[in-house]
Amino acid sequence: MAQRKLGRTADQRKALLRNQVTNLIWYGRIETTEARAKEVRRAAERLITLAVKECDNNIETTKETHNDKGQLITLNVVNDAPSKLHARRMIMSYLYEIPDLRKKDEDKDDWKERTKDVKHPVVEKLFREYGPKFKKRNEEKKCSGGYTRIYKLGPRRGDAAERCIIEIL
Repeated sequence: MAQRKLGRTADQRKALLRNQVTNLIWYGRIETTEARAKEVRRAAERLITLAVKECDNNIETTKETHNDKGQLITLNVVNDAPSKLHARRMIMSYLYEIPDLRKKDEDKDDWKERTKDVKHPVVEKLFREYGPKFKKRNEEKKCSGGYTRIYKLGPRRGDAAERCIIEIL
């Protein structure tokens, strides 16, 4: 698969693209050059498509465990289906980890309570927010893809590289 070289060696280029795709998914929009934006679009669209296909693919199971007193407890647990688990692992292997930060008016206990169930916030955002949103849009419009938009801003001062904002719709 051919891709733009972006004036970097292979490992630098891969790290740059992974970083920019991770930030695009986490923040919703980033500013970069036109060539980078086009490459980021390719990678981001693939990850979002994976999330759209697998976002509702869950299995409900029952789990039996012993509590502190030794009593047998039956719990209903919702797990990922094997195909969703595979998609989640593929996405996790590409994206970087961004920890969920505390909000300004939030104390430490509230932050811990809010984030205790979320191990990988970027991946969860992809599956919980973007997946259902774009799945609904794809069903309404009867199409798929086109999850990102690129706005041109004009040349950058210094080297005159074409600047762009890439955002998720």
